Amino acid sequence: MKSITLEFSKLQILKGRERWRLYFIMVAEHPADNDKMIVSTFPDPYLRLKPNKENIINFEPEGSPGADGMFVIEREFPADKKIKARVYLRQSRKTTRNIGDALTDLKKTLGGDAFEIVTDIMGSGIPWLVVAKKAFPMIGNVLSTIKDRDMGFVSMDERFGSEFKPGVKVERHTEFSTGEAKIWWKWSISE
Repeated sequence: MKSITLEFSKLQILKGRERWRLYFIMVAEHPADNDKMIVSTFPDPYLRLKPNKENIINFEPEGSPGADGMFVIEREFPADKKIKARVYLRQSRKTTRNIGDALTDLKKTLGGDAFEIVTDIMGSGIPWLVVAKKAFPMIGNVLSTIKDRDMGFVSMDERFGSEFKPGVKVERHTEFSTGEAKIWWKWSISE
């Protein structure tokens, strides 16, 4: 059975150097229920950049071309060859934060449109909050109530065409919606 994998390759902050404490919030389609989406936050602890560093994080080990990046999701290949996925970039304003708190806050705010928190649904071992697909447009608004700085979102929606062959990684990149950062990611298919 075919599966698809999403990995992040690189993140670049397009603003001045400072002490960045960054984390992602990922929203993707539920792999088994078309009426639901799943939401997670990662990494824990968050990414740290110091002012004397370049504003670039390479998730692939240096000197290892073709090496894996930051693993995000792996799921069964969708029958319609399409997937919806959004990633939000947030800057933590607290020195220490349990980023899983964002899932709990989201669950409380969405009320009946939020279901359970599950693990290992996308092969990552991180917790995912299951939400109703109709709540998808509200997620951005709910995230704006979290006191961390919003650095935008990126749509990683993909229609898997002929360029996707088993063993081939297709790389994409774009700026986040605020223009404050840029991300590179790879989709791949395996048998």
